[in-house]
Amino acid sequence: MASLYLGLDVAKASVEFASEPAGLGGQFTTDPSGLAALVTQCQAQPVTLIVLEATGGYEAPVAAALASAGLPVAVVNPRQVRDFARALGRLAKTDRIDAQVLALFGARLQPAPRPLPDAATQELEAVLLRRRQLLEMLHAERQRLPRAHGREVRRNLRAHIRWLERSLVDTDATLATLIQASPLWRVQDQLLQSVPGVGPALARSLLALLPELGHLDRRQIAALVGVAPLAQDSGMQRGRRHCWGGRPALRTVLYMGALVAARWNPVLRPFYQRLRAKGKPAKVALIAVARKLLTILNAMMRDQRAWQTAHA
Repeated sequence: MASLYLGLDVAKASVEFASEPAGLGGQFTTDPSGLAALVTQCQAQPVTLIVLEATGGYEAPVAAALASAGLPVAVVNPRQVRDFARALGRLAKTDRIDAQVLALFGARLQPAPRPLPDAATQELEAVLLRRRQLLEMLHAERQRLPRAHGREVRRNLRAHIRWLERSLVDTDATLATLIQASPLWRVQDQLLQSVPGVGPALARSLLALLPELGHLDRRQIAALVGVAPLAQDSGMQRGRRHCWGGRPALRTVLYMGALVAARWNPVLRPFYQRLRAKGKPAKVALIAVARKLLTILNAMMRDQRAWQTAHA
């Protein structure tokens, strides 16, 4: 029996699906009745893989409904799918075309289906996202305050800043409660924070955004986060290496942890100083510290060893 791949293009209110080999297609709504009909349609076929793009959260209920029904689901990077479509010469973009490209992407590249995070992990990730949003708003309001004109505007800005600061404290308390509610997370959080330079923000971000930590080798984990330098060579030209891709939200928090580790960590501080003594720019050296810090954390999680044991 030939393999059957389904591509789902998810929008806010609808899901367009197509198949490879061609022959199946249709559209469903994203309300509970529409998702139930979509699951029934997918279960009626011997599906090898269902491919969706990550679309800013709209794909989450669709993927959860399919995975709960025992169907193989892969949520893929939209940039990879768009590059794949360009390589095929499909420059037009509609929901139907996107669904067809996703089905063909699954058939040609066969991305591995991965289990979706459980409800507790999704909750932790959602609270972390809200914390980042609060920090962005707080920074923006603090930047506006010195340039604000008018007493009422300044009063409003100060009130909003105080509200954001209180909300940030409440969000941190919620994160601590979620970590303490899970015996596994509690142990892992203590393990991660035993490293000088790793604070609550980085430890919680690693728990929520990097479940692969401890299960991949050092090269794979660095590439997954986006701190592995990528070559830019062509012929006789040797371009500068750049770090990009990966998981930007996690990379930002890891970089801030590297800033602290470069000053206080007894292993990473001399490593940073050696790189600077060789003439490496500060940001290049800090990215190297971030990559080494991630490698250490990956090994500690793999071996379930605290920092003192690993350092010894």
